[in-house]
Amino acid sequence: MQTLNFNDQVAVVTGAGRGIGLAYAELLASRGARVIVNDRGVDIDGGGVDSGPAELAAESLTLRGYTVLPDTSDISTTEGANAVIDCAIKAFGKIDIVINNAGIYTMDDFPDLDLDMMKRHFDVHIGGSFNVTKAAWPHMVERGYGRIVMTTSTGALGAANMVAYGAAKAGVLGMGRALAQVGEQHRIKVNMIAPQAMSRMMAAGYGENAAAVLHDPQRNPDLVAPMAVVLCHERCPSNGATYLSGMRRNAAIYISETPGHIHPDLGLTPEDILDNWDQVVDEKEAITLGGTMAEAAYHSTLIGNAMSQ
Repeated sequence: MQTLNFNDQVAVVTGAGRGIGLAYAELLASRGARVIVNDRGVDIDGGGVDSGPAELAAESLTLRGYTVLPDTSDISTTEGANAVIDCAIKAFGKIDIVINNAGIYTMDDFPDLDLDMMKRHFDVHIGGSFNVTKAAWPHMVERGYGRIVMTTSTGALGAANMVAYGAAKAGVLGMGRALAQVGEQHRIKVNMIAPQAMSRMMAAGYGENAAAVLHDPQRNPDLVAPMAVVLCHERCPSNGATYLSGMRRNAAIYISETPGHIHPDLGLTPEDILDNWDQVVDEKEAITLGGTMAEAAYHSTLIGNAMSQ
């Protein structure tokens, strides 16, 4: 089995001062990467600023012989995102890897949820991921190589108490799938990871029950880091894909489309749809969607076959 190493690779990991992001930074550094640990040190809801997490994480990893620098830039702003990438370029001369891990989390109660809270989640999750990726992109294009990991969540699939967080994570998923298509011609791969590990955010979600799972070794962020490292490596086999990782389990998350029901003529009515609902939702011949031209061909084939009958 060939060891995956990152000798001469430079990585930026956002939200890496603690928790899951720190696990990513540590594993990358242990495999030879030079790492910028970005963390503004905010509370889970985005409030407050503390340089301590980034500085302590970098100091701890440096004492172990790794090449790590701290950065406390605010990646939710264009200036902050440019600053963290500039830090990598000035210190190490290039950027190979970006892991967009930084995020905030606030449980909400719709319809009491207000637009300001939605915007705060969008600014960090979507805006932050966009800003850092955009800042790194020209450097990756110039060298014809790059690996970007976006952080999504199963919350993107819907959860009653995380409308803002889930919507933001769904936006990250859509953005990552689109950027994967843009980057393909430049040998830049963009993939998504949905971590399943105990973090400050997950602890907040568990509330009073957090203590029971906080120290569960199955929920250690170290069990998420290996998948992130695979997605960062030059041998990464996928592009535009989404993976769930944690508690020793790694799995792919797919978005699929059924063949559906094609009405025999142009007189389609709501009643026709409801009468054929079983065929609309029949999953037996569903295909996985990857945002490629092959899907357009698939749709054309379905319509063509229906018209010829």
